[in-house]
Amino acid sequence: MEGILRLLVVLAALGLLLWLLKVLIWNFMRFAKFAPNRYVFRYKGEKITEKGPGLSFFYFAPTTSLVAVPVSSEDAPFMLSETSADFQELTIQGQITYRVSDPAQAAKMLNYTIDIERPGLGYQSDDPQKLPERLITLALVAIKAAVKNLNLKEAIISSDDIARKVHQALSEHEMVHALGVEVLGLSVAAIRPTPETAKALEAETREGILQESDQAIFQRRNYAVEQERIIRESELNTELAVEKKNREIQESKLETRRLAMKKDMEMQEERLAFQISQEEKNQALIDLKSRNDKAMADAKAYALKAVIAAYENTRPEVLKVLANAGLDSGRLLAQAFQGIADQAEKIGSLNITPDLLNALMKTPPSKSS
Repeated sequence: MEGILRLLVVLAALGLLLWLLKVLIWNFMRFAKFAPNRYVFRYKGEKITEKGPGLSFFYFAPTTSLVAVPVSSEDAPFMLSETSADFQELTIQGQITYRVSDPAQAAKMLNYTIDIERPGLGYQSDDPQKLPERLITLALVAIKAAVKNLNLKEAIISSDDIARKVHQALSEHEMVHALGVEVLGLSVAAIRPTPETAKALEAETREGILQESDQAIFQRRNYAVEQERIIRESELNTELAVEKKNREIQESKLETRRLAMKKDMEMQEERLAFQISQEEKNQALIDLKSRNDKAMADAKAYALKAVIAAYENTRPEVLKVLANAGLDSGRLLAQAFQGIADQAEKIGSLNITPDLLNALMKTPPSKSS
């Protein structure tokens, strides 16, 4: 019995020990798992035992502190009122994009300690919500400095320039570096005046647009008139050029005609000179021929005179014989008939038949006879 009691006591003590261990584990041993966009510092006392992004581990709650700093980019929208250089109220709406680039520095400046007693591992303080508020406050100061020298109209159309200046100012600000934050970008979505001012600007702009429209109409009409003048001037210049060209053509034709007439005159002068030369040559030829004819006539006269002198003492009958010596029968017959004709008054009748005549001329009679 005593052994059984001891065994029961040991079992009871073991069960109590297990229960105490279960209670201890249930209440004080925890498991934590963080997303990759959170940089985690695990403290045991004041010493960092583990750090890095997206850690997961078991820890003993009574002696462990957890610090988780978000390192992903965040957006901080803002809307604020500002006054321009001409004392007009402006509403500026924009957004700051930032990220924690130095988690250790951010953890020093703000409390990112996890409340391990709250579900979802929430923060022990509201410091993480103060970071965008501080950045917006710094942006407000930079926007005030960028807008203070701009009047209403300049400020409305200078959103990009204002965003650039504010971004540069935040990037160089000591507080931003002290918070371990990197400003990725700043955009100014809208800069609006008050509704009353907007209506006045719309009316002014509308009048300006109407004036520009009238000016455009005037310029278009003036341009049309100018183009018409240019076209008319071009037409006149074309007509003048055509007239000038026609005059040049006429002058060229007259010059061509004058040159042709001059050429004709030169040709006529050459022809006349040639004719004169020919006439002079003909005159010389005629003179030469006259001299030659005269010399020939003189020679013939001299020869005839010599012949006459040779026959001067010769009887007429001998001369006739000599003259007829070289004549043919036809000429001799003609002279015979000439002698008969000369002595016709002494001849009573004379019959000459064709046969006789043909026989004398030694030609056969024709068939018609």
